[in-house]
Amino acid sequence: MFDPIVNIILPVLLLVALPFFGGLLMGVDRKITAHMQSRIGPPILQPFYDIIKLWGKKPFITSRLQPVLAFGYLGFSLTAAAILVFKLDLLLLLFTVATADICLIAASFNSKSPYSYIGGMRELLSMLSYEPVMVLSIISIYFATGNFLVEGIFSIALPLLLLLPGVFVAMGFVLIVEMKKSPFDISASMHAHQEIVRGVFTEFSGYTMAMVEMGHWVKMMLILSILACFWVPNLLIGVGLALLLFFVSLVVDNVYPRFTWQRMLKTTWIFGFTLILANLAALFILGGI
Repeated sequence: MFDPIVNIILPVLLLVALPFFGGLLMGVDRKITAHMQSRIGPPILQPFYDIIKLWGKKPFITSRLQPVLAFGYLGFSLTAAAILVFKLDLLLLLFTVATADICLIAASFNSKSPYSYIGGMRELLSMLSYEPVMVLSIISIYFATGNFLVEGIFSIALPLLLLLPGVFVAMGFVLIVEMKKSPFDISASMHAHQEIVRGVFTEFSGYTMAMVEMGHWVKMMLILSILACFWVPNLLIGVGLALLLFFVSLVVDNVYPRFTWQRMLKTTWIFGFTLILANLAALFILGGI
């Protein structure tokens, strides 16, 4: 009787804590980025202050669908996270994440702002750049574990990283795209000096922007959690590896200028596909699958 309680309560607590961890990492992101640029930077808890302030502001609603789609973005992001923490189907997780992205894109298209429209088009291109990499990554996990369930990762004898190191690195590209960091920040500028202003986020305000921001935190934590699963059963090492890739993404953000959408597609597809297909070939040859 104890095991079912643990299997339900612990995932629920983790799911509730996920947005808070995401907000905390965003604060760490701002602080580290500021130090890299010789600035003091805001306090680590600043993202939470921003969310509270946004919830208290009167929103400027550009269409009736905007709040619904903003809630859909957050809701589907949390649903995808729930699929992961309850160790369910990875393919279902992928489709749920894609649905969250579609909600954000639809909200940007549902505005007359040219910045929002261009941001939505570029967000669509961002999806096109990382979704095929995620599909191949999940297929690779299937060949390594024998099923599409997250639980299968916990049942194999070796850590997934030893079997799929190329997939792990390829997922690092997905992390940078999902965090909207340079050189892949084509759809939404985290720095206000770019020509698209805030891109796909331009027309959100008040509580709708708060929901979108929290959805962004959850999606970032979702990718980091998947990366942490590459070293099971010792999740502490996996968390350390995921945080290492998080730090690498911050360094890349401060070193590389923003790509054009054409170069972004070429980079993610060439490096992502090459790493994953080479890893699969090695798995077939050495593992005798």
